Amino acid sequence: MEKYVNGIVYHEDYNKYDLGVNHPLVGDKPHLTMEFLKEKSILKNLKVFTPEMATEEDLLRVHDKKFVNHVKDLSNTGGMLSLDTPAPIGIYEIARLAVGGTILAGEKLFEGFHCMVNPLAGFHHASRGEASGFCFFNDIAIVIEFLRVKHKIKRFQIIDFDVHHGNGTQEIYYDDPTVLNISFHQDGRTLYPGTGALEKVGGVHGEGYTVNLPLPPRTGDESYMYAFDEIIPPLTKQFDPEIIIYQCGVDTHHSDPLADLCLTHQIYYNLAKKVEALSKGTCNKLLVLLGGGYNSRESIASYYNVMCGLLNRKDYIKEEKIPDRNTAEVKQIVLDLKRSLKPYWNL
Repeated sequence: MEKYVNGIVYHEDYNKYDLGVNHPLVGDKPHLTMEFLKEKSILKNLKVFTPEMATEEDLLRVHDKKFVNHVKDLSNTGGMLSLDTPAPIGIYEIARLAVGGTILAGEKLFEGFHCMVNPLAGFHHASRGEASGFCFFNDIAIVIEFLRVKHKIKRFQIIDFDVHHGNGTQEIYYDDPTVLNISFHQDGRTLYPGTGALEKVGGVHGEGYTVNLPLPPRTGDESYMYAFDEIIPPLTKQFDPEIIIYQCGVDTHHSDPLADLCLTHQIYYNLAKKVEALSKGTCNKLLVLLGGGYNSRESIASYYNVMCGLLNRKDYIKEEKIPDRNTAEVKQIVLDLKRSLKPYWNL
């Protein structure tokens, strides 16, 4: 084993995951993120791996064949998969490459690596038979099913901090007690995709294994960190996962043009540090997916802070604090969530 215990996957073709000049998702962010990490001397602490495209067999462990063929066909001609998700020519191969990156990163966790990162990942809106929210294939679910088959894993934990609720992931695992799916997100009554209500705790066989914390607009650092400390460490310790998948979308930042939460750069450092510690205290296998973020400059700074938290580097980016006026409301929501989960967990 080399000196590295942490790694990152990257391919220059990641930057072809571009949905158009007038679309919020433009393709230069993975390249710019890697350049910034290099400039800040982060990459020298990481082993860099080059992914290959996921196979169709990988996709079909999660997605319907009819849907996969539809994406493939539109990728040849161009078109629209949903109102917000165009299918540019060639996107089938690029989406498979992004998924392949997540699979490779997940696999490296079973080859001696503690933490692996994919900077183009976390496509949690894709369901079994539908693409939406800029997501074609759900790499979170695909890597779970890959590892379930290859390594016989029985307990997967998802910590999803993207500002938009991961409706696709929830749909796929709503009835599955082997996947503890925790999502903190802006309240769906105020933001796309409109799902993720607190009362949604899982299907008949998966009750208690879907955990939704819908946060009101303008929620800030103090409230968010309070919610984390009250919910995630006790759930993690009780569930005792064999792998943690951390979708650390940074579209919760106050500058993001598509949402209304008010987090600052420094919280991404603190959250990543806490998640990394939870991983070391349980499975020692942390798969980090750098999810959404649509103010490119501020997103890259936030991703850098995530990496600083994971690697315990103190030179993270700070900015002026924003007054958090939602603390009382968020505390009540956390209390309500604890009550709804009381039949299943000790909170």
